[in-house]
Amino acid sequence: MKAVRNVQGARHESRLAPKRADPYRDTMKVAAGAACPRCRASYEAGRWTWNSPPQDAARRLCPACRRLEDDFPAGHLTLRGPFFDAHRQEVLDFVVARAERARLEHPLQRIIGMQETAGGVLVTTTDAHLARGLALALQQAHKGDVDLVFSRDENFVRASWSR
Repeated sequence: MKAVRNVQGARHESRLAPKRADPYRDTMKVAAGAACPRCRASYEAGRWTWNSPPQDAARRLCPACRRLEDDFPAGHLTLRGPFFDAHRQEVLDFVVARAERARLEHPLQRIIGMQETAGGVLVTTTDAHLARGLALALQQAHKGDVDLVFSRDENFVRASWSR
């Protein structure tokens, strides 16, 4: 079994390195809070949650809904290999269940879509942490090889799992 490979070492960047630009990240806090009219997530004290929004909350699309609307993923997870081909539905159900669990805790972590590719399935996500977490959960549950490539210039991860 191959270990997880972290290409470009994004987790080990210098503390002085500039932050990666993310056009979907909220840069200003809303004093009274906000509520996403599409998914009903609420923004308070600098973070999105599933708590009920305050009465006077502004209406603002959350970053995940904006990414879904623009079809602009923050993560790609590629699933492939003979084991995946033989257990396709089981693996896809596992990915969907794990993503749903993550969404319940973190409103900005969602699956944008799944599409067939030449050798497997490509899962796109609204959050880089979700793509990474799904790949590592697959490795823990089903073994296999995980490859993670973090982008230095943007908030994006390419993850792949194969077995």
